[in-house]
Order: sequence, then structure tokens, then C-alpha cells
Amino acid sequence: MEDNTLVRSTFSATINVPIEKVDIPAWCFGLSESEYQSCSPAHVSAGVTTTPDGRRMSINVEVLGGSPMVQHYVEEIAEPHHLRLVSSSDVFAPTGRTKVRVIWDLSVKRIDTSTCEFTNEVHSFFTPELLGSLASQGIPWEAFQAARRPVSEAHNRQETPLFAKSIERHALNSASSTAMASA
Repeated sequence: MEDNTLVRSTFSATINVPIEKVDIPAWCFGLSESEYQSCSPAHVSAGVTTTPDGRRMSINVEVLGGSPMVQHYVEEIAEPHHLRLVSSSDVFAPTGRTKVRVIWDLSVKRIDTSTCEFTNEVHSFFTPELLGSLASQGIPWEAFQAARRPVSEAHNRQETPLFAKSIERHALNSASSTAMASA
């Protein structure tokens, strides 16, 4: 295991608004719990807070493969067209609580004057806690990785177009709010 990668998956979807109207951090850190839940049946809850040093944090709860996860996504890059969040996520498995490191990278690029492409990349990593938990159960990390990959990929494949629609709604609502405020 060279880089401790557990699963890395990337999916894309079209957003039907000009790229100039998209602000991924504003969407993410303004995401209501019901909007988050509408992006996947696996999504349980979402909220926002800050770290002690003032960086924004998105806290997401989801259930993947039967295991609840609490993700503490701290902003690492926060630009209108690129948001990278890093989490030391708690996973509650039948054998106990452990940790997984996750990088959630969201970006958009221009397709034309009225559409852009949204890319949702989720990169999870083995942690010493997870490797220790697997070793104590006699589970080879390769077997765990092979079982986890289809679950993670299916989840990302499902949520990506729904996140794109949510970002699109946010952009359209922000644009109409701005227009109404300047009228």
C-alpha cells in the first residue's frame, strides 16, 4: 500500500448555469439539512461550524455500506469554482468506532456560456486506527478495500448529479435574490 488510498472516485455532471454564477463554497456552507438529504438516501444530516482557528467546517452524517459516518470536512481550498475539504471521519462499524481520512474535492469548469461541468472527487485513505482495527479482526486491508470500493463508487455516482442540481438551484436562487435586491 504505497499511498494509503482506500478508495478514490470521481464523477461529473452538468450544471445548467453560467460558471460565473456558481460559488461552490457558498453552496456547501449554506447547505440546509433537507437539501443535503435530497442529494442521497444515504445522507442523514448536515451542519456547519468553524474550527478553533476560524476555518469553516461542514459536518456531514451519512450511512455507507451499513456503517454510519460522521465527516468533519475542513476547508483547505475555498474558491468560487473549487472547494477542497479534508476530514478525519468517524466510522461506526459493527466492530467499533474507527477513523478514515477523506478528501472531498468539488470543482466546476466552463463548458460554454450557459453551462459548466461539476466534478465531485472523493478520496478516502486508510488511517492507523482503521488498519489496526482490521488487523485485530484478521481482515486483510486488500479485502476491506475491495469490499468498500463498490459502495463508495456507487454513492458518489448517485450523489454527483444531485449535488450538481443543488448547486444549480443555489446559483439560480442567488442570482434572483441579487436581482431583486438591486431592483
